[in-house]
Amino acid sequence: MREFTYTSAASIDRAFSALEGHEYPKFIAGGTNLLDLMKENVERPDHLVDITKLAFKDIIENEEGGIRLGALATNAETAYHEQVQKRYPLLSQAILAGASPQLRNMATNGGNLLQRTRCYYFYDTATPCNKRSPGSGCSAKNGYNRMHAILGASEDCIAVHPSDMCVALAALDATVNVASRDGNRSIPFREFHRLPENAPQLDTVLVPGEIITSIDLPPNGFAKHSAYLKLRDRASYAFALVSVAAALDIYEGIITGARIALGGVAHKPWRNTEAEAALTGKAATKANFSAAASQILEGAKGYGDNDFKIKLATRAIIRALEMAAETTG
Repeated sequence: MREFTYTSAASIDRAFSALEGHEYPKFIAGGTNLLDLMKENVERPDHLVDITKLAFKDIIENEEGGIRLGALATNAETAYHEQVQKRYPLLSQAILAGASPQLRNMATNGGNLLQRTRCYYFYDTATPCNKRSPGSGCSAKNGYNRMHAILGASEDCIAVHPSDMCVALAALDATVNVASRDGNRSIPFREFHRLPENAPQLDTVLVPGEIITSIDLPPNGFAKHSAYLKLRDRASYAFALVSVAAALDIYEGIITGARIALGGVAHKPWRNTEAEAALTGKAATKANFSAAASQILEGAKGYGDNDFKIKLATRAIIRALEMAAETTG
């Protein structure tokens, strides 16, 4: 691990000031991903700015009638929050499907959004990886790629985003609020993470010096009809092969609104709004769910070891939508 200096910031202004004069500073909160990356020499910050004392821990109602999740609230606090469980059960289920209780007790909401891929080659500094070292090549394309992307990949990268929480936030159409010395801005969740294209080293649209302050959930949490389905190699502490966050509004058996987000299949949580719109006005039947799955996975491509994911994802989408339709809140 590279030597680094450390500052504990008592205010957001102090946090911004602490970045100055350093080549590669990083904010740190729970550290459940960043410290692992530092130990493996994947991330090599020269300065860490501890932001755990900042006032971003509250979970409160926002101005639109939804809920604002503080970026420094832990995943556990969020998943077990009474209003989250009642109004956004999809989010609670997704968080509890991820990591382990010990990690959820440390990991923060903001950090969850920023966690990096678990691609084996990204962690192995002895192998080429465009995400770790741009221009070096992608070892996964012709290597062991069982966990890798089937949608949205590029010639430069086929890594997948690892978060469960982010899949639910994508389905819920959340908004990410960030701050910097230049001011504040709000980013629709569907725009927050990037596809790899020709710059896979960039996971999000954040610019240096920006900090996540909160995440806004809209009023509609699909509390009556939602489900999170995670398919993985073992029942706990494993990343998704495929996951699906399914949310429906249903009136007298007819779908009046649909959200479907996939995890484990792309560089970011994957949504196809055209497929969601095509379900609107139709009956909540397996045949219609199957048609939506086919539309979502149109153009999916495997790389050998992960070819099975296409069929697995098809079945997972159908099953998750069936589960959501059966749920009564």
